[in-house]
Amino acid sequence: MRLGITMFATDRAMPPHLLAREAEARGFGSLYLPEHTHIPTARLTPPPTGEETLPEAYARTLDPLVALAGAAVVTGRITLGTGICLLAQREPIVTAKAIATLDRMSGGRFALGIGYGWNVEEAADHGVPWRRRRAVVREHVLAMRELWTRDEASFEGEFARFEPSWSWPKPIGRVPVLIGGAAGPTLFAHIAEYGDGWLPIGGAGVRQALPRLREACEAAGRAPVPVIPFGTVPTARKLDHYASLGIEQVVLRVPAGDRDEVLPVLDAYAESYLT
Repeated sequence: MRLGITMFATDRAMPPHLLAREAEARGFGSLYLPEHTHIPTARLTPPPTGEETLPEAYARTLDPLVALAGAAVVTGRITLGTGICLLAQREPIVTAKAIATLDRMSGGRFALGIGYGWNVEEAADHGVPWRRRRAVVREHVLAMRELWTRDEASFEGEFARFEPSWSWPKPIGRVPVLIGGAAGPTLFAHIAEYGDGWLPIGGAGVRQALPRLREACEAAGRAPVPVIPFGTVPTARKLDHYASLGIEQVVLRVPAGDRDEVLPVLDAYAESYLT
């Protein structure tokens, strides 16, 4: 089983490029970083963590694409991904250019993990119509695919549109789009239409959800896509359970701390699960 890591990268945590180098040296296969552009101080949306107060780290996250560019130049093997990118809040033409650039800088090692978001106030500041955010994300992905794959690209949608245009660089290969979110028919329909994998946060309930995901892919005329439990706190039993389901990659959570806090966790994970 291929194991990766994710950390809530902030200006107070271990720098992501150093984390990426240390993770690669220990044999981990990927590093994923999350995204929040900002956190409005007056909020109505409850924290997704179940805590009364949202942890400060949410307001201190680094831009994941910039941070992963730094990681790209000091590593040569591991996958570098967003986990997750709030694509409804990003302008697709600029984002497509940034991702293509990052993919080339990394030698084709970028993976685009995306989600629909949970913070209503954050999305509102970006002009995202909350009840239509899934449709916004879908169009942004489809528009970016056009820019990545066609020499002369155009797109006409409700939330994204551009006339026939040239845009280089192109990614080295197909940028995998991994969609995060809770199991359900809407999510699985989106994965089957335009996704390349599912990122179930934490991984709870995967066994029960797998048949429904396979059915959605079959209905769309596709083969089953990879399932990558994300942000998992590992145990040997949990990883064995995932392996029994045919899961080949799991992304483990490490604390958003400094080097002295993070490296012992990496060492413990490596010793327990990579040997």
